[in-house]
Amino acid sequence: MKKYIILLLSMVALAQPLSAQTQRLQLMERLQQLQRRGYMFGHQDDPFYGLTWEWERGRSDTKEASGDYPAVMGFDLGGIEMGDEKNLDSVPFTRIREELIAHHLRGGIVTLSWHPRNPYTGGTAWDNQDTTTVQSILPGGMQHRKFLSWMKNVRNFLRTLRDGHGRPIPVIFRPWHENNGGWFWWGAKQCTPKEYRALWCMLQDYLISEGFDNLVWSWSPNLGIKPSDFNTYPGDDRVDLVGIDAYQWGTEQDFVRDLNADLTTMTAFCNQHHKLLALTECGLKNLPDPTWWTRVLKPQIDKYPICYFLVWRNAKHEYFGPAPGEKNAVYFTEMIRSSNVLMLKDIVK
Repeated sequence: MKKYIILLLSMVALAQPLSAQTQRLQLMERLQQLQRRGYMFGHQDDPFYGLTWEWERGRSDTKEASGDYPAVMGFDLGGIEMGDEKNLDSVPFTRIREELIAHHLRGGIVTLSWHPRNPYTGGTAWDNQDTTTVQSILPGGMQHRKFLSWMKNVRNFLRTLRDGHGRPIPVIFRPWHENNGGWFWWGAKQCTPKEYRALWCMLQDYLISEGFDNLVWSWSPNLGIKPSDFNTYPGDDRVDLVGIDAYQWGTEQDFVRDLNADLTTMTAFCNQHHKLLALTECGLKNLPDPTWWTRVLKPQIDKYPICYFLVWRNAKHEYFGPAPGEKNAVYFTEMIRSSNVLMLKDIVK
């Protein structure tokens, strides 16, 4: 009888849904395994709009240009803190939920960024004139209660991200990114390293206390990393993936030099701290050089153990990814023919 009960309990345990913690660890293990094969292509807001269309369901510039979806899709929560129906790029949160779940169910990987408005001034995430915003929302600050309500709104949205079995979807979560720059209210010129780490821990501790152990946490400074920027690193127990946001805003020569310098630095850091590495944002706006994919970007990132690179969105006024009919699509397709560049079909085999 005792053996029967033990066997029955074991069968019941196996029948239970995987815990969020297990799903998080499975995603991290999956990222590590895929990195051994190469790196995934990612695209922000891929299913919402493109160069010539908006809000048409079932469309994707990436898929129409290359024949496949990106392996990674990025979405943004900016505006969720206010209870808005649409995010800062006018994407309805209901549609974000729908497309995020759809990409997960087709075997893809999803990542969420968050550009919250300035809780002190009421401005956008780029309202960076006040240097006391972060201080004001930390425990004891005059805006702390307001920001707690903002975190609750993030919590409420994350709770809706579940698969067909009711299990939380694993997500790469990338808050407070590009913090070594000065353009966001949480940037290096707007708060001290200690305040930044406290901001990170406050959000992370809150979401973990609410049961969100399905989040893979990404710390992602901007291109141009200095040794002092590592003073903002939240700690090995708080970061799962280290990223770099790296756009070619200036000359090609400067971009190649800085990207190699930072990826060299971050590769050594990740090896030392046993962290995943990714190019969490990158791109060349409007791709004036259609050969950029194969001639500039790929030769650089081939040198480093990144698990994915994500280019920013395609829209009518700006674009960073491939699109059908554009000259760069030919070179993008050439790039993804390489065995080490992974699209959706390559990661669901």
